[in-house]
Amino acid sequence: MLSRGDLTDGEWAVLEPLLPRSNNRCGRWRDHRQVINGIIHRLSTGCQWRKLPERFGPWQTIHKRHALWSADGTWERLLQHVQAVADAAGGIDWNINVDSTSIRAHQHAAGAPTDPPQAPPCASKGASKNSSLAHAHAPVPGGGGAAGEALGRSRGGLTTKIHLSADGRCRPLSLVLSPGQRADCTQFEPVMDKIRVPRLGPGRPRRLPDSVGADKAYSNSLIRSYLRRRGIRHVVPEKSDSRTARWRRGSDGGRPPGFDKARYAARNTVERAINKIKQFRAVATRYDKRGYVFLGTVTAAALLTWLRS
Repeated sequence: MLSRGDLTDGEWAVLEPLLPRSNNRCGRWRDHRQVINGIIHRLSTGCQWRKLPERFGPWQTIHKRHALWSADGTWERLLQHVQAVADAAGGIDWNINVDSTSIRAHQHAAGAPTDPPQAPPCASKGASKNSSLAHAHAPVPGGGGAAGEALGRSRGGLTTKIHLSADGRCRPLSLVLSPGQRADCTQFEPVMDKIRVPRLGPGRPRRLPDSVGADKAYSNSLIRSYLRRRGIRHVVPEKSDSRTARWRRGSDGGRPPGFDKARYAARNTVERAINKIKQFRAVATRYDKRGYVFLGTVTAAALLTWLRS
């Protein structure tokens, strides 16, 4: 019997063909659906892995499967496939918005080894199915430790920041992690560069939106130049100090950037996307020590958001 939050038959039909198959090297997989349901239960409740209900099977299996799929790109591959299906049906509003949210890290999220994590022995098992979508996890620059695991230290404790873009229907398109004290504008280009929605048929993945909306945290010349260089229409309000500096320079200050109030009002879609993924308690509070595992946790939450939207 399914409990609240378990995969429905329709959701399982979408995911089943994309999941890794067993091989002689790694032995036989435990039922993927049972394991994913265990991961969803932990996502929803934020419980410790070892306290998962017995009906999901051994907690060690569920934890290792989640860590493996976070490392080898399986969660991201699944998310991209669901996005590709939606795009083929015309279900993506490409007037996107960008923002970030701070996540309080539990004290148990600290203390990861300083050495970069080793790839799991079966990490390449899922990547061979579709090498254009799956890729190995690249460690965060800076090695291990708090900064290397996207953990920031402040008076409030340990925090992680999730930077994301969302389509006009409040669903995440791309996700990037950084330490909690990192400025939003420094992660704008990585967030944009991670937008990659494959085609179901021939053709290159779509990477460019129709327009981008963002708040004043992203108002600087580097971001505006980046968007103009790629030919992307954008609505980013000008900061008061930037406006004053432009007026002070007179005609050399250039024209003010265009601003569409109606388009900017639609920026609430990214706030609503953030609220959706933070409904999962394992996202709203970070319990994972490793940055790549927490990114897998957030990606799994985004995948469920797409499946259930």
